[in-house]
Amino acid sequence: MKNILQSLILTLSFSLVAPYCLAIDSQTLPDVKPGIVSMTTKDPDKRVGYSMGDIVEREVVLTIQAPYKLIETSLPIVGYEKRYRGKLIGVNLQAIEHTKQAQKDYTTHKIKLSYQIFVSTVVAKNIALGPEYIHLINTQNKKDIVKYRIPILNVSTSPLAIFGQVKVENNMSPFLPPPLLSAEKEYRWLKVASGIFVLSLLALIYILGQRAWLPRMGGRFATTFSAIKKLPDNDDGIKQAISKSHLAFNQTAGFAIFNDNLNDFLRQHPNFMPLKTEIEQFFGLSRQVYFEPGATHGVGNATMPWLLNFVRRCRDCERGLLPSPLKAKV
Repeated sequence: MKNILQSLILTLSFSLVAPYCLAIDSQTLPDVKPGIVSMTTKDPDKRVGYSMGDIVEREVVLTIQAPYKLIETSLPIVGYEKRYRGKLIGVNLQAIEHTKQAQKDYTTHKIKLSYQIFVSTVVAKNIALGPEYIHLINTQNKKDIVKYRIPILNVSTSPLAIFGQVKVENNMSPFLPPPLLSAEKEYRWLKVASGIFVLSLLALIYILGQRAWLPRMGGRFATTFSAIKKLPDNDDGIKQAISKSHLAFNQTAGFAIFNDNLNDFLRQHPNFMPLKTEIEQFFGLSRQVYFEPGATHGVGNATMPWLLNFVRRCRDCERGLLPSPLKAKV
């Protein structure tokens, strides 16, 4: 019962004191003693370049130690237009949000202030938002009413239009860095082009490489292609190239390949199916070189270049790639 009576008395005291506080001039009240109030502010990063109609938001966090409490009727009033030396400065409080969290020994208040600019000048102009004065009351001594000053926030407004000649170098604000052209689009395309280049380079290494450090590289025909490139373009070189190519086919198939079992090889290795005609021509060339000088093959007179191109296409099939078109020299 005693606690209820104390609460009623405290509520009644606030109701009587609050209107009185509204009538009090903040300048006549003493400042709050150090250590009673601690404050942090979250000010906007943008301090320059505001124009008519823009909103400037500021968040103030106050921590008030007991027994002092905030007189909430002393908070800034929405719609109040700021004045300096009795003259309107073109800024008013557009909105205010206030939340509080009470603890045993202190109360934390979060106050979000939204100011709107209502001024347009022909030159850049500094505007001070604030200061704002709030009142605190000592709950143990109702006559102990003090004020706390929320410091000002300086911003700069820009004109909507410029009249006459202006030298930009003489009107650069020290708070605003020089304008820079955005290269974000170019950087994005550069990354895409770099990725395509890397993938193309890897594909080129994969297709033309001779080593076995990538999947399906370093196969029988890759080794044969590397060896044939070093052979001379004469009868002896052609014989060695044909012999090495036969060896590559036999090692790939696991058995000796001739015209009569070529279809078995193609069924087991369908990657070589696009080269069926060239493989038959290769066996015809082999028969002419080793057994039947009068045998036909359709290779033409440029035998060594045809063999080199043929083995390179076999290497592509070996790697699971679509073989490039055959360019035989006749």
